Amino acid sequence: MNLKEVKNGQTVAVKRVYGEGAVRRRIMDMGITKGAQIYVRKVAPLGDPIEVTVRGYELSLRKADAEMVEVE
Repeated sequence: MNLKEVKNGQTVAVKRVYGEGAVRRRIMDMGITKGAQIYVRKVAPLGDPIEVTVRGYELSLRKADAEMVEVE
């Protein structure tokens, strides 16, 4: 399952971050690394962006970026 498929109010753990180069590095620099707990706070009506809490701070992710994060 990827982060885009997670519903409001769920907490998941990061299994793996896909992508390559600068995109993957940017996602990891935001604190989304293997083992990090992510709480999905809100999903916009059309699904983009997704607001999450990770490592104690709020973060908004585009749907395309959320698809690159595999969670369990």
